[in-house]
Amino acid sequence: MLNIKETRDGSRLTLDLTGRLDTKTAPDLESIIEKGLDGVESLIILMENLDYISSAGLRVLLSARKKMKNKEFIIEKPNESIMGIFEMTGFADILDIR
Repeated sequence: MLNIKETRDGSRLTLDLTGRLDTKTAPDLESIIEKGLDGVESLIILMENLDYISSAGLRVLLSARKKMKNKEFIIEKPNESIMGIFEMTGFADILDIR
């Protein structure tokens, strides 16, 4: 299960993820990103409460990064487990993680 809390502040969209980002839930995040980027100059994905991310979740993040092109795309507060996955897959080198 994945809960996604959306917060808009002008051209900034923050998605706060809680739960698991996996094969079943990745389409939910992908749909929100696909529909919600009009006028967005900054996309922040908060992962403080994300328990797990699968390859399907990583694919959604990569797709979002490409869609944002030269705009701001930030991953905030990944826990140790998620950060380990980012490091192991090389995503730590291509994402702006804070």
